[in-house]
Amino acid sequence: MLDNTHSFRFFNRGPSPMARLVFFAMLSLLLMFIDTRYRYLESTRSTLSVMVAPIQALATLPGRLWNQVGGYFSAQSDLNNQSQSLRQQHLGDAAQLAQLQALQAENQQLRKLAELSARATYSTQFAEVIYIERDLFKRKIIVNKGADANLQAGQVVMDDAGIVGQITRVYPWLSEVTLITEKDHVVPVQVLRNGLRTIIFGAGDTSHLTLRYMPISADIIEGDVLVTSGIDGIYPAGIPVAKVTRVERDAAYPFARVTCLPIGGVDKHSHLLILSSLPKLPEPPVAGSATEEGKNPKVRRKK
Repeated sequence: MLDNTHSFRFFNRGPSPMARLVFFAMLSLLLMFIDTRYRYLESTRSTLSVMVAPIQALATLPGRLWNQVGGYFSAQSDLNNQSQSLRQQHLGDAAQLAQLQALQAENQQLRKLAELSARATYSTQFAEVIYIERDLFKRKIIVNKGADANLQAGQVVMDDAGIVGQITRVYPWLSEVTLITEKDHVVPVQVLRNGLRTIIFGAGDTSHLTLRYMPISADIIEGDVLVTSGIDGIYPAGIPVAKVTRVERDAAYPFARVTCLPIGGVDKHSHLLILSSLPKLPEPPVAGSATEEGKNPKVRRKK
């Protein structure tokens, strides 16, 4: 027991802790004074800062990494929100632009209809398409004019480019328009280039019309424009109807196969122009009719 006590006293030799504290405090104050007064420790401090810099960088590395990761996810979230906001704004702007373009196109078409109505030699009135026939095999539309606007079956309907169809049924406030592309609907036409008369038929498809019974020797070529001939008493003469897009001639068949594209917007515009009815033509002569002289051979002319 005595040996342990002597050993403990041996290792505890020297000044007391309080004395040590006072000594090092005074030494620190002295060094601070000397450094402030004479700048003796600048090089020492620079050397120590260089030596301690890697330790400081290593100590602050986790915090910097944490801040960078947090900043990255925060920036990603901000960018996603901004991208979504810009996408929604783009969709809204695109919708407004499409609406503006549609209104502009409709305005231009109405202006052309007004100019056409002013130049026309026959009376006209505007109509708006409000219904489309649901049956895909019927090419009919309904307009917002009827018997209240003095419309009659047979009146011609057109747009600013050409013939669209013909009124086939009239209701009190509505009218049914059969498009020229209705299957087997006929329109008397003539080739604008040479005056060749023929009849154009609807094919049941808004994309094309056909010319039937055209001899293979007929003078018709691709690009020819067909206009109304005006010989039926329904369609005024000279209104564009279609443009020839394809002519097929086969010596094995007596007739050529001619495909045409409608010039009028049969499935495009919402505003149309209704032409007034043409004056009725006289009734065609009945086959076998004769004059009184021909019926009674006994009647002779006086000399």
